[in-house]
Amino acid sequence: MSYFPTWKLKTSGIIAPDERLPIGQTLALGVQHVVAMFGSTVLAPLLMGFDPNLCILMSGLGTLIFFLLVGGHVPSYLGSSFAFIGVVISATGYVAGSGMNPNIPTALGGIVICGLIYAIVGLIVMSTGVRWIERLMPPVVTGAVVAVIGLNLAPTAVKGVGPTDFDAWIAILTVLCVGGVAVYTRGLIQKLLILVGLSLAYVIYAILTNGMGLGTPINFAKISEAAWFGMPQFETPVFSLSAITLIAPVVIILVGENLGHIKAVTAMT
Repeated sequence: MSYFPTWKLKTSGIIAPDERLPIGQTLALGVQHVVAMFGSTVLAPLLMGFDPNLCILMSGLGTLIFFLLVGGHVPSYLGSSFAFIGVVISATGYVAGSGMNPNIPTALGGIVICGLIYAIVGLIVMSTGVRWIERLMPPVVTGAVVAVIGLNLAPTAVKGVGPTDFDAWIAILTVLCVGGVAVYTRGLIQKLLILVGLSLAYVIYAILTNGMGLGTPINFAKISEAAWFGMPQFETPVFSLSAITLIAPVVIILVGENLGHIKAVTAMT
């Protein structure tokens, strides 16, 4: 297995894990992946009071390390896990949405121990195989875990829409745009349904707000004022037994969650 696999170029039909699309289509799909992952990868740290910049950086580094370890044969992105939100909030006494969490080091200590336990589980699976873990967590379990993750995000999505009826209608319009692209287009455009659907909704929103004066207009001032380069703030973990006791058992959920994700990716590829 090579750490830098040479994918065979393929321009039509089903693209296997050891094949690739032309560079233009690959870049377009990559941009869509960024758009699709961004919401959850940023939302999870915000709900726990973590620095989203740091989470994005670690997510990218983790994905690259994973890519190297699997030799580029598993098309998966490593983002934020919502399995930690409840236990981190309980362990740190954080009120969701109230800014930076003052007890991040305590949460990090529990997460580090959880990660070490998860790595040990991975080493055991590498040496003994996956049959025992599949018996403990059959498809009905892993499938339910993945489904619950999606369903659990629904209330968060609704709350994040905005306070006005106009915001709610725009949210519905966005869903319809994505659905319309999925149903009424073919080829690469259909595969880019999230990117194209969001772009259509964005243009409509710009016309309604900046053009017709409805709702809150698009303003790029915050983007231009933001620091484009720099390092996020790092924290030193604090190992608290109470926090570790709360957070470490998340390993069980992670096994079911990631096993379900890998099986889903396997089924699609």
